[in-house]
Amino acid sequence: MAQEWQELTKLTGGRPIIIERVRMADTNIAIEGQFELPQLNKLSAEDQVFLAAFVRSHGSIKKMEQFFGVSYPTIKNRLNKIADQLEFVEIDSEPVHEDTLDRLERGDIDVEQAINDLREERES
Repeated sequence: MAQEWQELTKLTGGRPIIIERVRMADTNIAIEGQFELPQLNKLSAEDQVFLAAFVRSHGSIKKMEQFFGVSYPTIKNRLNKIADQLEFVEIDSEPVHEDTLDRLERGDIDVEQAINDLREERES
């Protein structure tokens, strides 16, 4: 099934498409109308694979760095590029636990700031 979506994505060249008929695989029930693809299916096959890897790594940028053999900024830039393609509710971009540790490891923040950030994350 995933390969079929990849072929469809290649065929459409990223242009918007409308699905007009949906049939449930285990029955003969079909629904006709105009249905848009979910946002994630509108992404390129490569971006879908990247997001699947991100979810499988439990959002660990460090694991993503190791898996893809690229740097932290490369992973963050790719995630930002993908996020720009998706419509979703804006959220406060508070640093998450992993980001705090990554920032500490890179020397962007000191130990005291990391402790404060982790305490704030725990309280929220």
